[in-house]
Amino acid sequence: MRNIFLTNRFFWCCGGLALAFVLGFAFPAVFPLAQAAGLFFLVLLALDILLLYSRDLEVSCTRTLPKMFGLGDENPVHLEILNSGRMPLACTLIEELPVQFQIRDFERKLALPPGQPQSVGYTLRPTTRGGYTFGVTHLYLSGIIGLVERSLKSNREPDEVPVYPSVLQMKQMELKAFDRISTHHGIKKIRRIGHSYEFEQIKNYVRGDDYRSVNWKASSRKGELMVNQYEDERAQQLYCIIDKSRVMRLPFKGLSLMDYAINSTLAISNIALQKYDKAGLITFSDKLGAVLKADSKPNQLSAILNQLYKEEERPLEANYELLFFAARKLISGRSMILLFTNFESMYALERVLPSLRRINHVHLLVVVLFENTEVWEFAEQAPQTLEGIYQQTTAQKFLAEKRQMVQKLRQFGIQTIYTKPEELSIHTVNKYLELKSRGMI
Repeated sequence: MRNIFLTNRFFWCCGGLALAFVLGFAFPAVFPLAQAAGLFFLVLLALDILLLYSRDLEVSCTRTLPKMFGLGDENPVHLEILNSGRMPLACTLIEELPVQFQIRDFERKLALPPGQPQSVGYTLRPTTRGGYTFGVTHLYLSGIIGLVERSLKSNREPDEVPVYPSVLQMKQMELKAFDRISTHHGIKKIRRIGHSYEFEQIKNYVRGDDYRSVNWKASSRKGELMVNQYEDERAQQLYCIIDKSRVMRLPFKGLSLMDYAINSTLAISNIALQKYDKAGLITFSDKLGAVLKADSKPNQLSAILNQLYKEEERPLEANYELLFFAARKLISGRSMILLFTNFESMYALERVLPSLRRINHVHLLVVVLFENTEVWEFAEQAPQTLEGIYQQTTAQKFLAEKRQMVQKLRQFGIQTIYTKPEELSIHTVNKYLELKSRGMI
């Protein structure tokens, strides 16, 4: 009897019977009708329970999960429900979702005709990395009479799904960067300058080609102008360095700045490997974290993905002297370094600027700074009070100081990306393609 639950219809019927018996005291002719209705109600109740516990009732539910969830993506989950009995049923489905989502009101209502599978799909957007455990699926079944519900439990064994950095975003960035037919929003075409590229092929001259690339020997043999075509140099090193200190814990749209940096690192590493470059990873805060040497071996992207999955923020300040030491000792040869960090004041930048300049002297350093979109939206609003004017002035001063930081970095020859968190991957890919096409790596 623990699996039997009373429905709203049961209580409505009980309320109607109670009203009929009350009216029976005022109108004696109604009392026998109320008694008959009460007896009929008890018979229906017993019949409803017997039908729900008959041997013909058999309902199964199967949950289908992807092998892993993508951080910040809408990940699909499917439930397949089959009524193998001969009686049509109404079902209320309640799913025990992972505790990280804090969703306690997940409920779906559906009809279950005999022999016809029903599919229920929904999406979940995880905002933290780690293991997510799905619990039991509860099915509350009611028959044609609908006075009571029977509870069935399905998927009793917990299903655990790991949440990794967004592979979906990585694939989207790869498609945009390598699709030569159509132009995607956000990806810019970069004009190549100079000849610091590896030879690719000899092709027919077309108007607009650089006449300095004319291959005169091939032209004399062919009888028409032929030019040399070059491609980007390969086997260059790209290191993504992620700051794990407290400045990267700032949340935007559910994800921290570090999570945005992790998704972008996976995307740009994949594109670098597709372009036959070497991709590496370093994380740091008050001490060094993951160190993965730049390489282009087939399992390099998988190794980067697994390292990023384990990383966690630390509540301490970043040690940039340690970063300079790591860049000198752990990175061999001139490399492109993407440093994902954030500075909230000019003083914080000036404190670490000597270390950044020394790193930039040895390598090609690109500092990625984040625009505070919430402060920007607040600064754009029209103030209504005197206090609002002060607050808006402070916000505009904060944004102006951020722009000064970008100018100061560029003044010392340090490449800079200043972007909104949600547009980080696009701008990072653009900067990589731009610097590669200009032969600066």
